[in-house]
Amino acid sequence: MPTPWSPIHFERTDGRAPIVLICEHASKLLPADFGDIGLTEEARASHAAWDIGALDVARGLAEALDAPLAHAGVSRLLYDCNRPPTAPDCIPGQSERFEVPGNRDLSRADRAARARLIHDPFHAGVAALIAAHQDRVAGPLTIITVHTFTPVFLGEPRAVQIGFLHDENAALSVAAHEAEAKAGIYASALNEPYAAADGVTYSLARHAEAEGRHSTMIEVRNDLVDTAEAARDMARHLADTLRHSMAKVLPTMESAT
Repeated sequence: MPTPWSPIHFERTDGRAPIVLICEHASKLLPADFGDIGLTEEARASHAAWDIGALDVARGLAEALDAPLAHAGVSRLLYDCNRPPTAPDCIPGQSERFEVPGNRDLSRADRAARARLIHDPFHAGVAALIAAHQDRVAGPLTIITVHTFTPVFLGEPRAVQIGFLHDENAALSVAAHEAEAKAGIYASALNEPYAAADGVTYSLARHAEAEGRHSTMIEVRNDLVDTAEAARDMARHLADTLRHSMAKVLPTMESAT
């Protein structure tokens, strides 16, 4: 009998900060219902299948900021919850250097069924968490998504260590980048190693921009958070960065966290 699985999980739903954290690429799980979709063991464990260290960082931030967290329960190779169903790469046939044979030649009906199983309940769950949290806290909510990236991509080293990405509203990302630059600990960048033009701000656009909320997408180089201890340290650091930057963008934030 297949082990039960869920497309979304929630933590710290009683958090008091006016923040909701989202981690779309938290899991490398491939439920037995889907088979192995033709992946090698190397591919199943690789960054192509999930954002290594991202969930540990997100959990550390949830604890440090006292904020609720929603995270995906299955691998992004089954469905990338940071992509709309209309995106060609929402169910990738290849990711980085790994082919995904089980995703090749899927019919339109098969792709739609995958979206109904994973995308739809994930984003409905995020929306419900945001709505419930908005009812519990005073003032506007801020949406923060947490991701990691590889030190080398397609043979090219990446010098940036932390990136802050934005959709249309850049205020929080700019403030966070400025706070990092002032601290001088990590090589920070704005809209690196990706940007909205790469199609990576779907969750921000859907759950923040559409409601006029401040937001940022945090990208951390995964060699900095590939152990639980390193991820905890990074979460504490990023929590300080976010406190400073949110206090600048939302002056009432300093007293709320």
